[in-house]
Amino acid sequence: MLVRIATILVALLVGLATAQAQSAAQNWPDKPIRFIVTQAAGGTPDIIARLIAERFGKALGQQVVVENRPGAGNTIGAAAAARAAPDGYTFLFATAAPLVSNPHTFKSLPYDAEKDFTPVGFIARVPFFVMVHPSVEARTLPELIALEKKKPGSLSVATDGYRNFSGIMTSWLGKLGGVNLTQVPYTAMPQGVQDAVAGRLQVVMLAVPSAAPMMERGQLRAIATSSAGKVPGFEQVTPVAETFPGFDFIGWFALVAPAGTPAGIIEKANRALDGVLKDPEVRERMQKVGFYSDGAGTPQSTAQYIRDQYNAWGKVVKEIGLEKE
Repeated sequence: MLVRIATILVALLVGLATAQAQSAAQNWPDKPIRFIVTQAAGGTPDIIARLIAERFGKALGQQVVVENRPGAGNTIGAAAAARAAPDGYTFLFATAAPLVSNPHTFKSLPYDAEKDFTPVGFIARVPFFVMVHPSVEARTLPELIALEKKKPGSLSVATDGYRNFSGIMTSWLGKLGGVNLTQVPYTAMPQGVQDAVAGRLQVVMLAVPSAAPMMERGQLRAIATSSAGKVPGFEQVTPVAETFPGFDFIGWFALVAPAGTPAGIIEKANRALDGVLKDPEVRERMQKVGFYSDGAGTPQSTAQYIRDQYNAWGKVVKEIGLEKE
């Protein structure tokens, strides 16, 4: 009898929890939402986050506030999002760093990249260009590698740090090309870009939104793109993959929620995000500044993409011999 009563109570509690979750999803959102961005205001992720936040809010009938939580290799903002209540009112506007590269480069993190987040949808991809100062004779990646082989140590590369995107990309290119490209790490990449433009160093890896103005003004020259295929609008820039087959090293953004966020809210948020990303005006505005999107996909496809990226980054980090810190 006691077992039967306990079973009934458990069933009632499960039913109540399910009903509450369904009710929360139906009524969501009924107050402002926040997007946590792990970079400072004014940077590339912040710009795209604010564009998406505005349209996402309109689609759902609530204001979406962008909250910048930069620092500590993107861990501060990611940890804040991981600890937030899983009620659909906090999302992490994630780059690759907190979800797929940090787990391979940090000995410990204040969050669990795999367990603490639930994917909502994919947002956009952003290729990087290998840029050189106009004084550099190389006009292709093979020519750049040949220059370095001819005179080792003659090329310096501005990066955002050995353990961050452009640093790892630089190390990987050097490994594939059989050269040791000298990195000059910067805590603030704008300074690195300024030094590249001034000719104080020769090479810099820049995302398309940052690279395009430099190209237009003739300050820097793009000799390769990190994406597997050519970038729309920049077809003259040859993919690294034409020199090193299979090379596909891009930046990307995804929207994730704290683990435990009700499935109904995740689905509703995914539909709203997909609608925003497929709006012709939004797509045009994004592409003009170098962001490319085919829509949000599904939470499941986004989760699979993140897993694949995690594995790919793990392979690269291992190949270049980067130890965790």
